[in-house]
Amino acid sequence: MSLQRLKGKHALVTGANGGIGLATTEAFLKEGAICSAIDLPAQPSAELQALAEQYPQLHYHSLNVVDTTAVKALITSLNQQHGVINVLFNNAAVFDMAPLLESHESMYDKIFAVNVKGMFFVMQAVLEGLIDAGHTGSIINLASQAGRRGEALVSHYCASKAAVISYTQSAALAMAPYGIRVNGIAPGVIDTPMWAHVDGLFAKYEGLAKGEKKIAVGKAVPLGRMGIPADVAGAAVFLASDESAYITAQTLNVDGGNVMS
Repeated sequence: MSLQRLKGKHALVTGANGGIGLATTEAFLKEGAICSAIDLPAQPSAELQALAEQYPQLHYHSLNVVDTTAVKALITSLNQQHGVINVLFNNAAVFDMAPLLESHESMYDKIFAVNVKGMFFVMQAVLEGLIDAGHTGSIINLASQAGRRGEALVSHYCASKAAVISYTQSAALAMAPYGIRVNGIAPGVIDTPMWAHVDGLFAKYEGLAKGEKKIAVGKAVPLGRMGIPADVAGAAVFLASDESAYITAQTLNVDGGNVMS
């Protein structure tokens, strides 16, 4: 049963078409939020479209978060159409990996463009809207357990997610005088469609059979399983709601015990 913890709030979710973004969009809607969902494709996924048919307060928009001019224009428009965005679930990201000496410049550029540049300027645009309107709000940036430590095959991705954690802390301190909270979530291994791609890359570089890495990482989690998108969505609802009113500058590990802090 929904507690309507986000009733009256306008939430923006990036990377909303699937996985963690889709699950969080659904969780926000169930808690009463107006949701603006954005992703790169021109049309929403079938799953997101089904949600839109159930919840008329869900609105989909195509956006490349790397295009800072388009980001600012869309967020300005959304603030005018649906009320000031006071919850941001800053989730859009890409993943790639390679041995360190084979990690080429184009891989670096793509990962940092989406995971760091896109994350930062979406956050900045939402914060500008909140401050201009004199509103408080909650920003939630998606990091990763990969941002807590380096990995030999995943250097660019790990570094990009470490940057998310650092920007979250800096933004939280900058926004504290305005009553705006900025936190992060660091998921562990979450069973999303992206894991087929991740598993395939590990199979290539570690000489594993397909599916072997996914089974191994699930077994290695202290709770004994991979997470599911709803595990992250639950944490996002908490951080978006007034239940976390005295929490800022934190990055919450949602990883089954993989990282202790």
